[in-house]
Amino acid sequence: MLIVHGCAALLFVILGIVLFCGKGSFLIAGYNTASPEEKAEFDEKALCRAVGCMMFACAACFGLLMLSDVLLSMALLWVGLAAFILVIVVGVVYMNTSKKVKRK
Repeated sequence: MLIVHGCAALLFVILGIVLFCGKGSFLIAGYNTASPEEKAEFDEKALCRAVGCMMFACAACFGLLMLSDVLLSMALLWVGLAAFILVIVVGVVYMNTSKKVKRK
């Protein structure tokens, strides 16, 4: 499992770098398929940065999962999973309510 968690963390870091630089908006589900009118409601650069930050936070959560494998700690595993879910929920709420990301 250590290798799987490591690969997932690496993938999140790579996606985070691409998105944080403001590129790769086509990778954001929902934004990619939105109509031009719906896309106009969002600041594309700010949205990419927000999703990039969320990817970095997800990579840190997977780092906790890797650490739980090394230390054989179930408590750390649950903390990592809870943090992962919390990061996703808070990130999605932020992106849909923030005046920095949403223009209207």
